[in-house]
Amino acid sequence: MENIDTLDRKILTVLQRACDTPLEAIGEEVGLSRNAVWRRIRALDATGIIRARRAELDAARLGLGLMVFMQIRTQSHDPDWQKAFSAATRALTGILSVYRMTGDLDYLIRARVADMADYDRLYQALIARVPLSDVSASFVMEEIKDDPALPL
Repeated sequence: MENIDTLDRKILTVLQRACDTPLEAIGEEVGLSRNAVWRRIRALDATGIIRARRAELDAARLGLGLMVFMQIRTQSHDPDWQKAFSAATRALTGILSVYRMTGDLDYLIRARVADMADYDRLYQALIARVPLSDVSASFVMEEIKDDPALPL
Protein backbone atom coordinates (compact mmCIF):
# COMPACT_ATOMS: atom_id res chain seq x y z
CA MET A 1 0.00 0.00 0.00
CA GLU A 2 1.22 3.47 -0.85
CA ASN A 3 2.24 5.76 1.99
CA ILE A 4 -0.60 8.29 2.16
CA ASP A 5 -1.86 10.15 5.19
CA THR A 6 -5.30 11.09 6.50
CA LEU A 7 -5.38 14.33 4.49
CA ASP A 8 -4.57 12.48 1.26
CA ARG A 9 -7.40 10.04 2.01
CA LYS A 10 -9.81 12.93 2.59
CA ILE A 11 -8.75 14.55 -0.69
CA LEU A 12 -9.16 11.26 -2.55
CA THR A 13 -12.62 10.78 -1.04
CA VAL A 14 -13.69 14.20 -2.33
CA LEU A 15 -12.20 13.54 -5.78
CA GLN A 16 -13.97 10.16 -6.04
CA ARG A 17 -17.25 11.88 -5.29
CA ALA A 18 -16.66 14.63 -7.89
CA CYS A 19 -13.29 15.02 -9.60
CA ASP A 20 -14.16 18.53 -10.79
CA THR A 21 -14.50 19.93 -7.26
CA PRO A 22 -12.59 23.24 -7.13
CA LEU A 23 -9.35 23.19 -5.16
CA GLU A 24 -10.71 25.84 -2.82
CA ALA A 25 -13.73 23.69 -1.93
CA ILE A 26 -11.52 20.64 -1.34
CA GLY A 27 -9.26 22.74 0.87
CA GLU A 28 -12.21 23.94 2.94
CA GLU A 29 -13.47 20.39 3.38
CA VAL A 30 -10.12 18.89 4.40
CA GLY A 31 -8.61 21.90 6.20
CA LEU A 32 -5.81 22.84 3.77
CA SER A 33 -4.98 25.79 1.54
CA ARG A 34 -5.68 25.68 -2.19
CA ASN A 35 -1.95 25.36 -2.94
CA ALA A 36 -1.44 22.56 -0.43
CA VAL A 37 -4.35 20.63 -1.98
CA TRP A 38 -2.92 21.20 -5.46
CA ARG A 39 0.54 19.91 -4.39
CA ARG A 40 -0.97 16.81 -2.80
CA ILE A 41 -3.14 16.03 -5.85
CA ARG A 42 -0.11 16.47 -8.10
CA ALA A 43 1.86 14.03 -5.92
CA LEU A 44 -1.02 11.53 -5.95
CA ASP A 45 -1.10 11.81 -9.77
CA ALA A 46 2.68 11.32 -9.99
CA THR A 47 2.64 8.15 -7.87
CA GLY A 48 -0.20 6.67 -9.93
CA ILE A 49 -2.66 6.51 -7.04
CA ILE A 50 -4.91 8.73 -9.16
CA ARG A 51 -5.08 6.78 -12.42
CA ALA A 52 -7.60 8.91 -14.31
CA ARG A 53 -10.26 11.57 -13.98
CA ARG A 54 -13.44 11.05 -15.91
CA ALA A 55 -17.14 11.74 -16.04
CA GLU A 56 -19.64 9.08 -15.00
CA LEU A 57 -22.21 8.74 -17.76
CA ASP A 58 -25.80 7.45 -17.74
CA ALA A 59 -25.61 4.29 -19.86
CA ALA A 60 -29.37 3.98 -20.39
CA ARG A 61 -29.66 7.55 -21.68
CA LEU A 62 -26.86 6.79 -24.12
CA GLY A 63 -28.63 3.72 -25.50
CA LEU A 64 -26.59 1.15 -23.54
CA GLY A 65 -29.27 0.02 -21.12
CA LEU A 66 -28.32 -3.66 -20.93
CA MET A 67 -25.44 -4.80 -18.73
CA VAL A 68 -24.22 -8.34 -19.21
CA PHE A 69 -21.76 -10.54 -17.34
CA MET A 70 -20.17 -13.11 -19.62
CA GLN A 71 -18.69 -16.18 -17.93
CA ILE A 72 -15.87 -17.63 -20.02
CA ARG A 73 -14.30 -21.07 -19.86
CA THR A 74 -11.44 -22.07 -22.12
CA GLN A 75 -9.48 -25.22 -22.88
CA SER A 76 -6.32 -23.25 -23.59
CA HIS A 77 -4.21 -21.45 -21.03
CA ASP A 78 -1.03 -21.00 -23.04
CA PRO A 79 0.60 -17.55 -23.34
CA ASP A 80 -0.33 -17.09 -27.01
CA TRP A 81 -4.03 -17.72 -26.30
CA GLN A 82 -3.95 -15.40 -23.28
CA LYS A 83 -2.32 -12.67 -25.40
CA ALA A 84 -4.97 -13.09 -28.14
CA PHE A 85 -7.80 -13.05 -25.58
CA SER A 86 -6.43 -9.93 -23.93
CA ALA A 87 -6.06 -8.17 -27.28
CA ALA A 88 -9.56 -9.19 -28.38
CA THR A 89 -11.28 -8.02 -25.20
CA ARG A 90 -9.35 -4.73 -25.16
CA ALA A 91 -10.32 -4.02 -28.77
CA LEU A 92 -14.05 -4.74 -28.55
CA THR A 93 -16.24 -1.78 -27.71
CA GLY A 94 -18.83 -2.48 -25.07
CA ILE A 95 -16.52 -4.58 -22.92
CA LEU A 96 -15.96 -2.61 -19.73
CA SER A 97 -14.05 -5.06 -17.51
CA VAL A 98 -12.28 -8.39 -17.88
CA TYR A 99 -11.16 -10.48 -14.91
CA ARG A 100 -9.16 -13.73 -14.77
CA MET A 101 -10.81 -15.82 -12.08
CA THR A 102 -10.07 -18.69 -9.73
CA GLY A 103 -12.27 -21.78 -9.51
CA ASP A 104 -14.43 -23.25 -12.27
CA LEU A 105 -14.71 -19.99 -14.19
CA ASP A 106 -11.68 -18.82 -16.19
CA TYR A 107 -12.71 -15.25 -17.06
CA LEU A 108 -15.54 -12.86 -16.21
CA ILE A 109 -16.43 -10.05 -18.61
CA ARG A 110 -18.67 -7.11 -17.76
CA ALA A 111 -20.12 -5.39 -20.82
CA ARG A 112 -22.69 -2.73 -21.74
CA VAL A 113 -24.80 -3.17 -24.84
CA ALA A 114 -27.95 -1.63 -26.29
CA ASP A 115 -30.05 -4.81 -26.44
CA MET A 116 -29.90 -8.56 -27.16
CA ALA A 117 -29.01 -8.00 -30.81
CA ASP A 118 -26.11 -5.80 -29.72
CA TYR A 119 -25.02 -8.48 -27.22
CA ASP A 120 -25.09 -11.06 -30.05
CA ARG A 121 -22.88 -8.74 -32.13
CA LEU A 122 -20.39 -8.54 -29.25
CA TYR A 123 -20.51 -12.31 -28.67
CA GLN A 124 -19.98 -13.08 -32.36
CA ALA A 125 -17.09 -10.62 -32.56
CA LEU A 126 -15.42 -12.17 -29.52
CA ILE A 127 -15.69 -15.80 -30.65
CA ALA A 128 -14.44 -14.80 -34.13
CA ARG A 129 -11.24 -13.42 -32.58
CA VAL A 130 -10.38 -16.12 -30.05
CA PRO A 131 -11.48 -19.73 -29.50
CA LEU A 132 -13.55 -20.28 -26.34
CA SER A 133 -14.85 -23.58 -24.99
CA ASP A 134 -17.89 -22.19 -23.12
CA VAL A 135 -19.55 -18.80 -22.88
CA SER A 136 -22.60 -18.15 -20.75
CA ALA A 137 -24.19 -14.81 -20.06
CA SER A 138 -26.19 -13.29 -17.24
CA PHE A 139 -28.14 -10.11 -17.90
CA VAL A 140 -28.65 -7.50 -15.19
CA MET A 141 -32.31 -6.93 -14.42
CA GLU A 142 -31.75 -4.22 -11.78
CA GLU A 143 -28.66 -2.31 -10.69
CA ILE A 144 -28.93 -2.06 -6.94
CA LYS A 145 -25.46 -0.66 -6.28
CA ASP A 146 -22.64 0.16 -8.66
CA ASP A 147 -20.28 2.48 -6.83
CA PRO A 148 -16.78 2.89 -8.26
CA ALA A 149 -15.53 4.77 -5.15
CA LEU A 150 -12.98 2.88 -3.06
CA PRO A 151 -13.49 2.76 0.72
CA LEU A 152 -10.83 5.04 2.15
